[in-house]
Amino acid sequence: MNPTSATGPRPARVGAYRGRVLTNRRCARAAASTVLAMAICGSALAGPTSDSPPGMAVSVIRVKRECFSDVVRVTGTVVPKEEMQVRPDAEAARVTQVLVKDGDSVSNGQALARLARLQGPNAPPANFTLSAPAAGTIGRIMTQAGAMASMAGPPMFLIIVGGDFELLAEIPSTRIGKIAVGQPAKVDVVGIGVLSGRVRAVSPEINIANQTGQARISLGTDDRLKMGAFGRATVEVGTSCGASVPLSAVLFGPLGPVVQVVRDNRVETRPVPIGLLAGGNVEVKQGLNVGDLVVRRAGTFLRENDRVRPFIEDAASAER
Repeated sequence: MNPTSATGPRPARVGAYRGRVLTNRRCARAAASTVLAMAICGSALAGPTSDSPPGMAVSVIRVKRECFSDVVRVTGTVVPKEEMQVRPDAEAARVTQVLVKDGDSVSNGQALARLARLQGPNAPPANFTLSAPAAGTIGRIMTQAGAMASMAGPPMFLIIVGGDFELLAEIPSTRIGKIAVGQPAKVDVVGIGVLSGRVRAVSPEINIANQTGQARISLGTDDRLKMGAFGRATVEVGTSCGASVPLSAVLFGPLGPVVQVVRDNRVETRPVPIGLLAGGNVEVKQGLNVGDLVVRRAGTFLRENDRVRPFIEDAASAER
């Protein structure tokens, strides 16, 4: 027997067998990897478990009941509530002495100035005293020693009767219908700060040129108030209580304002007529009930009937 022919094929068969063994092992490892990858991918594609409902997680907040104040904001100047102009009862007199200063409080009958009545070229002047016709505050002095005065001339003194001041406010014609006597107001006077006031009178006339009306807001007596000072007033004209949501929850579109309500983990879009604003919240007149869940920051990424996972924000988070 030829030794080459007897032993030559055996190594070849052994090598082939070993090759098949290695190939089978590689296939087994590859198959195991494939099964693991399919298991992982299948788990990912399967979505959340039954313990976690499917859908996008969204931040929601409960509709609450809140009262809103309807206010009208106006500007104006500080004026006396009542003023009196003081003149002498003589046709011709010279002021000899002024006895008061601007801002002084005076009583009824208190002497304001001394004057000398001129009676003729050869007659001596007749001295007399000019007195306050009412108690109040000297708002303005319009004379001085040596000046001439008469009952037909300009006033010598302006007295703020009782020392009471008001804000003479200009109000747009579109809002003056909401202003009524007795309504409370907060008046911020330049150089003083915020004072409490109340509407005392509303003019029935509208200025044709600028379409504004006038109202007088009483400020009372305050030594810091000066005629002509500028002030801004906020007049509370009414209160409305109802459903309230953050302004960020309202979407404004061609059909008007809408909110996105989450009900049974699905999105519902509801049109809502809105009312007053206060502190970042808006009054919803109808379409929502207290306790409803609305998407806090509504946006176009949510559509009608989308499935979501609502996350209710606490009060601290909502304020941020």
